[in-house]
Amino acid sequence: MCSISGFYRADGQFLSQKKYYQPILDSMCQILTHRGPDDYGTKLYNSCGLAHTRLSIIDLISGGQPMSRYQGDNRFTIIYNGEIYNTVSLKDKLYTKGIIPQTTSDTEVLLLSYLTFGPEFIKDVDGIFAFAIFDEFHNELFLCRDPFGVKPLFYTMVGDTFVFSSELKGIFCYPNFKPVIKRKGLCEILGLGPARNPGNGILDGVYELLPGSYLTVTPHSKNEVIYYRLTGHPHTDSYEKTLEKTTYLVTDAIKRQMVSDVPICTFLSGGIDSSIVSAICAGELKKKGETLHTFSFDFVGNREYFKASRFQPSEDRPYVEKMVDYLHSKHTYLQCDNETQVSLLEASVNAHDLPCMADIDASLLYFCSEVAKTNKVVLTGECADEIFGGYPWFHKEEFLNAGTFPWTPSLEPRKVLMKKELLEQLRLDEYVNESYENAISKIDTMPWENETETNRRRISYLNIRYFMQTLLNRMDRTSMYSGLEARVPFADKTLVDYIFNTPWEMKAKDGLVKNLLRQSAKGILPEEILFRKKSPYPKTYHPEYEALLIKRLKTVLESGSPLLELFDMSSLNAFLSEKKNLGKPWYGQLMAGPQMIAYLLQIHIFLTKYHIKISI
Repeated sequence: MCSISGFYRADGQFLSQKKYYQPILDSMCQILTHRGPDDYGTKLYNSCGLAHTRLSIIDLISGGQPMSRYQGDNRFTIIYNGEIYNTVSLKDKLYTKGIIPQTTSDTEVLLLSYLTFGPEFIKDVDGIFAFAIFDEFHNELFLCRDPFGVKPLFYTMVGDTFVFSSELKGIFCYPNFKPVIKRKGLCEILGLGPARNPGNGILDGVYELLPGSYLTVTPHSKNEVIYYRLTGHPHTDSYEKTLEKTTYLVTDAIKRQMVSDVPICTFLSGGIDSSIVSAICAGELKKKGETLHTFSFDFVGNREYFKASRFQPSEDRPYVEKMVDYLHSKHTYLQCDNETQVSLLEASVNAHDLPCMADIDASLLYFCSEVAKTNKVVLTGECADEIFGGYPWFHKEEFLNAGTFPWTPSLEPRKVLMKKELLEQLRLDEYVNESYENAISKIDTMPWENETETNRRRISYLNIRYFMQTLLNRMDRTSMYSGLEARVPFADKTLVDYIFNTPWEMKAKDGLVKNLLRQSAKGILPEEILFRKKSPYPKTYHPEYEALLIKRLKTVLESGSPLLELFDMSSLNAFLSEKKNLGKPWYGQLMAGPQMIAYLLQIHIFLTKYHIKISI
């Protein structure tokens, strides 16, 4: 796993001004070394600069980048971030054209496939990726991103120069880029956040390449093409066939994503999703005489202060212990304390260059940094709930008919803290409603589905394109911040396509949420794990944590924070002095009262660290 960044100007004279442009390229490369600490490389052309940092996972010797290949006299150069899981089948297609790769690197296979079959080759690629290819002869830059946006890629125009990077911090390195946030950006942070509309880069003029799309930049135009979208179609398989196929698709996705020249590990929460991934990985490694290393996460004091709720009904530890005994894995129990979690709120903003999931991100950042001390590759159970319908909003009437993003059923917890004049300027409700209507306009309507099933299809789509994207961003930034590659088998394109169109009566057969996935794992997991009620990623319930947050936010406000431009002091003081609701979230299932304080702190960090100018 790696980072990519660079710049392009059709009439550029970068080589003649190398002393000016090479240091820019070097700085873009240097600032992203956390994503690829093993190697780096840059290449400067007249019209293009390319930079790459590398985390060596596959083909450790010959996979260095930027990598160039020729077609006749024309030179093409690629920089690539990701992993391809069907490299062998892509090579077979190249062989039919007489093309023989010189290395075992998936980077070279991507480049040769582009040269041989053109941009549409990407439809046959199975993996997680963001890459750029520069065509020197035609003076064109080609950018591409995986179907579900597992790997990030941002871009903007600085004057007449196109600038791109895996993370916003790479763009910040380019001279004369001025970070400004306008109405839309504020509405994203304050109304949708920590989610974002697809493609929105928050800052004015900054965009993220849409998942499942590619962008061609030429001397005359920028042309974005969507090569993958979620489509609706009839599900014709019987329940028995559906169960058989689901078992195969889940198992196959996990096995394919185990490909690595370095040891793999898994995150293990004791829930069904991570347990399936861990069980299949453990079984495959056992065939080779190897033992799987698993990791679980918790918080200091949680056994004493944990409070069960409908969103978080049980602690993980007892179930983790059962799975460790069952798998005979080498297991590490990791714990995060209150001070560490608060202190890492800033680091998690650094990882995203944006406000994110507050302490939910900060804690995962810490856990990933600990895992990265012994491992480079981890497989996770992320995304199964979005695909198989594990969240409350899939099956509770109040969410099905909410008419808005179900993980944010009300904006009131946010709006009550904001200045009234700002609310009038932002028209927050209007923005969120427009975002929702725009999102659902992209969903295929199936004429044979009743209103309830149409609503479930709608929620399924929104989960995959919004809520899952937020979690994928979180997983990528928190892991890559320490040079750890996280893989998400449940976000496999073939699996998602199949389950997206599977009727709810099969997904939740006999009224049991995620029963299709549970039945598909029979014989793989013990019964008490197989039918455990969903409990999301853990959070701390220690009262000291909230006290630390309140103290820090008060200090920030007293120092003249830019938060004072956005939020009403009397409302904030009242909020900080009241008893927080630890159970009812304002975003998702985890972000309740303490997380609101942490999110406000992250907005402060974002605005101050990057010297963001607010312009409404």
